[in-house]
Amino acid sequence: MNQPKPRQVFIQGLTRDGRSFRPSDWAERLAGAMSCFRPGGGRGGIGAFIGYSPYCVPRAINGVKCVIVSEALKDIEPMAWDFVMNFARDNELQVVEACLMPEDVPPAVA
Repeated sequence: MNQPKPRQVFIQGLTRDGRSFRPSDWAERLAGAMSCFRPGGGRGGIGAFIGYSPYCVPRAINGVKCVIVSEALKDIEPMAWDFVMNFARDNELQVVEACLMPEDVPPAVA
């Protein structure tokens, strides 16, 4: 049986009243704080590298900074999920549930 794919939540860098959220690197900072939450856990030592977690990544979509958070984070670490959701709520950021389409999928032809 196929398990449903986890939903994605887009935290947009726009406040509820439409203003751009500052500082301008907020998305990278938030995703950086979540970087240790990754498949297999965080790794240290000589093989470690700096990178974002696949569960929480910064993106710019139509010129708007966003952080895309996979709902899978909730199962892996509920406190991390609460942290990003509370960050969005406390800063009155717009949050949208959606699914990011892979870049290698051709558009549907009617």
